Amino acid sequence: MRFKDSLTTHLRIDAVHQKALQRIGIETVGDLLYYMPARYEDISDVQSVGVLEKGQEAVVYGQLSGLKSRKAWKSRKPIAEGYVEDGSAKMKIMWFNQPYLAKMYNDGTYVKLAGKVAGSEGKLYLSNPEIELLDSLPIDRHDSIFAGTEQHDDTLYPVYRETAGITSRWLYHTVLKLFEKGALETLIDPIPPSILTKYHLPELKVALVWVHSPKKAKDAEAARKRFAFEEVFYIQIQKAQERATVSAAQTYTIKTETRHLAAFTSRFPFALTTAQDNAINTILTDFSGKRAMSRLLEGDVGSGKTAVAATTAYAVVTSRPPEGAGKKIEYGNLQVAYMAPTEILAKQHFESFIEYFHHLPISVGLITGSGCMKFPSKIDPTKPTKISKAQLMKWVKNGEVPILIGTHALIYKSVEFKHLAYVIIDEQHRFGTNQRKKLAKKDARMPHLLSMTATPIPRTLAFTIYGDLDITLLDQMPAGRKPVKTTIVGPGQSKEMYEHVASELTAGRQAYVICPRIEEPDPTKENSLNMKSVIAEAKRLKSDVFPSWNITALHGKMTPAEKDKIMKQFSEHKIDILVATSVVEVGVNVPNATNIIIEGAERFGLAQLHQLRGRVIRGTYQPYCFAVTDSKSEKTRNRLKALVTAKSGFELAEHDLQFRGSGQLYGGKQSGLSDLGMEAIRNLKLVEAARTEAKYLVDFHPDLIKSFPLIAEKVARLGEVLHME
Repeated sequence: MRFKDSLTTHLRIDAVHQKALQRIGIETVGDLLYYMPARYEDISDVQSVGVLEKGQEAVVYGQLSGLKSRKAWKSRKPIAEGYVEDGSAKMKIMWFNQPYLAKMYNDGTYVKLAGKVAGSEGKLYLSNPEIELLDSLPIDRHDSIFAGTEQHDDTLYPVYRETAGITSRWLYHTVLKLFEKGALETLIDPIPPSILTKYHLPELKVALVWVHSPKKAKDAEAARKRFAFEEVFYIQIQKAQERATVSAAQTYTIKTETRHLAAFTSRFPFALTTAQDNAINTILTDFSGKRAMSRLLEGDVGSGKTAVAATTAYAVVTSRPPEGAGKKIEYGNLQVAYMAPTEILAKQHFESFIEYFHHLPISVGLITGSGCMKFPSKIDPTKPTKISKAQLMKWVKNGEVPILIGTHALIYKSVEFKHLAYVIIDEQHRFGTNQRKKLAKKDARMPHLLSMTATPIPRTLAFTIYGDLDITLLDQMPAGRKPVKTTIVGPGQSKEMYEHVASELTAGRQAYVICPRIEEPDPTKENSLNMKSVIAEAKRLKSDVFPSWNITALHGKMTPAEKDKIMKQFSEHKIDILVATSVVEVGVNVPNATNIIIEGAERFGLAQLHQLRGRVIRGTYQPYCFAVTDSKSEKTRNRLKALVTAKSGFELAEHDLQFRGSGQLYGGKQSGLSDLGMEAIRNLKLVEAARTEAKYLVDFHPDLIKSFPLIAEKVARLGEVLHME
């Protein structure tokens, strides 16, 4: 049996199960063996319902049924009641003064209950049990939850993520069948024995047994550590290969005189921070080297990343191509491409660059899906003008437009540069070597790359996902920026918040209100009632809270033209309150907006909340953020309190990594990491070890296919997962 074999070659699987397996990406033997349990259930303390006695503290696994609420006959106290059945017997459960529990759970739900047995002989019940929802019962339930436990002493059972048509139990027993049929017999471990020994990792055969059917929690933990290392290791190898490719490529060597840069930055309406100066100097040092720069610039919202980008762009566009150096012939200047994630942001950067470069004989172009513009206009040199895409592309191709700003439209085939030396990417960190080559097209030289983000990234995540990039931090804010005063607003505390915002509006300021949804949810669907929607909230605020103020909704389903129009009106103060989804999270710049209300704050990651509140620190007025939550959970409120106490976005990101896990924070699909890999990046030592070993492997074995074919195959399968498609 080989990992590449189809499951149906070795097992009889019906059509329903085959379809369900395809939905979760399982087709081969290897796919199933690498489908890791989400968690484990320890049933060593579980009792059978059929043998429970009065006064006993019990832990029970089973299925709920007969849920309803009523009032006690004498005291009239509200009660939620129902039954739990574990296959051995059925027992009543009762929650006193918690009638809502009967509506929170459905009949047939799998649960783990922990509570005290009360009642009288023949009428026993589980009193006020704590309840934990399960995807499935940890073991076979056909006759009893304890079926089969006589044969072995295992009390630790894997719980897998399920899909329609497939249960966790089915997956577990199918894996065991593969083991029985010899799936591990011909297995070769791709990780070199020296690495396994060095970091005390189990070999592949042992790790697969331990991860799917562990005897002890320690075994499961060791196996998961091994697979987490393996996953991060392959990604680090891919990143090390990319770094090697960039290092080997020709690039543009750019040298600029300090006095010219000083003259450029002296026109800024603010003084550069020490952090900005350091970032600029680091980038200029990279420019003067022999290999193309690959750098990630991290900085909180408002820390001045655009000023760094503009200053370093100035150094590039005032430099001549190598073939023009020292000659009298006019060869034009080197070029810069600046890519933004949205049209709103691309236009905003276009306007910023006009401010930075309007005094110089340097043209700036803009290309988005809805049209092209160029500065300066021939008719009015102080303003930009709309031009045809064909004309702009002609000027970019012959080098007459040194700076081109745009969205993904920048990498269309029709966009060609003459001497593209510098690529700046805003909030698109997975833009990789292949995309750079696409932009440079016919040029044999690799352009320098600066990727910028306002998303605070934990160090381990940055090492893993952006392993091919050097990292620079902007950890200072410009002078005059006031820190946001953040308040957590719980149930029934909205009145003071609205009064404060009204006073700010009266003083001439503006406000954002952020909602998790665009439209009202279907009231018939479970767990959908408590999330406020943009459209309904805008109407409610207008009719009930701020009737005298101009309120408008903005969300992702609108066309770019509609969004642009609304943002223009908001920036011109024709709108007082903008009710939006997190579409305003990245880059929107309205200095007069000083208040932001974030509804359902518990539904956002701390890093995202930090970015959202960054919308109100663009000016010199005192900014305010209100994080509104209906949650009564102490854990949730403690997590949100970090917004008030953390000194920076980076501190918040580390906090959120521990509280929520990076999978929820950044999304496994977005990062290219599985849940296990995302879990692993909490471990800095593991990530650093994987990075060190990957670098050594690529440095000393550049022909990976020849030296380590199994590793080369695994890395090849990653493809461009970590890059923008």
